[in-house]
Amino acid sequence: MDVSSGKYGTLVPFEYQASVASYLHDNEREVWDWAVERTSRADQLDSLRAALLRDTYRLDPQSHADVHAVLNTAMERLGIQVPATLYQSPGDQMNASLYFVPGEVHIIVQGPLLERMSQDELLAILGHELAHYVLWSRDGGRFLIAERILANALAAPGTSPSLRETYRRYSLYTELYADRGGAIACGTVGPAISSLVKVITGIRTVDPEAYLKQAREIESSLKSASDAHSHPETFIRARALELWHGDADVLTQWLLARLHGPLALENLDLPGQLQLQQLTREFLSYYLAGTDLGSDAVLAQIRSTFPDWRDDEPHSGLLAFAPDRVDDGVRDYLNALMLDLVLVDGDQQDAALMRAASIANQLGSMDRFQQNLRRDAGFGRRELDRFKRQLAKEAAA
Repeated sequence: MDVSSGKYGTLVPFEYQASVASYLHDNEREVWDWAVERTSRADQLDSLRAALLRDTYRLDPQSHADVHAVLNTAMERLGIQVPATLYQSPGDQMNASLYFVPGEVHIIVQGPLLERMSQDELLAILGHELAHYVLWSRDGGRFLIAERILANALAAPGTSPSLRETYRRYSLYTELYADRGGAIACGTVGPAISSLVKVITGIRTVDPEAYLKQAREIESSLKSASDAHSHPETFIRARALELWHGDADVLTQWLLARLHGPLALENLDLPGQLQLQQLTREFLSYYLAGTDLGSDAVLAQIRSTFPDWRDDEPHSGLLAFAPDRVDDGVRDYLNALMLDLVLVDGDQQDAALMRAASIANQLGSMDRFQQNLRRDAGFGRRELDRFKRQLAKEAAA
């Protein structure tokens, strides 16, 4: 499906969406095949069509030619050539949604959306929903399959926090992807932003440039990443569109800051687990680099976690563990890793302890490392005083 559109380029999934889909496809193949079968069941699709007809008013092209003309324009600009049906559902809150059926477009609008939006804003609204169709139709439906696997996992009891966090972030990226579809449909980001604000606030007139200024003011005071569950906050969506249009080079890092924040043990998603696993290898390699600490006991400890550990494992220093990249929980985890290696070989404990202390100091976690020594290694006042004297001696050398 060709969805290219001038200066906006091709509407392609985010790297995060692709990585999650690949992880589920490669590591959960039985679940993946089950989801493929459920996605294509004809009885479910027939039930969906029946529910739409029962619960909504169908906007026929003959009776509602204006809105269908806008829909046709949006579909043309997104490269979609399938039958399309519009529905008006009950409710006062303005909203729009897509009910996905392969080879068919079904869009439901709610509230006074058709009356409140300008033609360009309506193009953006419909383009947003059509972008969901584009995403879920491409690559054999792999992005829809991934979404449904995660959604079904959340419905099961005892779902792991990592799956919940993965689904949350996957949903946020999906909405940002769809926002781009809205901008492509209307040809610019302004109506895509003003339509978002209208839907959220109900206001009749929106100045998108004024809202972007407001969004930048909000962003300047942010100290943490988004904690939204399904749709990013409106100011994040507006800024993401602005950066995509005008400053795409910084967009990737901006999204990492706004949707992820520093790597944190308490909210690791599936990609984050893989990232921490790789960072752990690099950290252990750094710990051993330039030392004689790689004794048989230490290497056996490391290989109990990484059986394929090599003597020439790469590392890139401690930059990856800076405060803007990992949180205190990760640094506590690194302290615990080092302490395990310190205690596993009594013959080199003093040298290992000094190496661990040096690294903890570079990480800015020396105080927390000393807490580890008290809590996990059983260091009392005498042992801690001796440790501090050794530190002072090393510093003076």
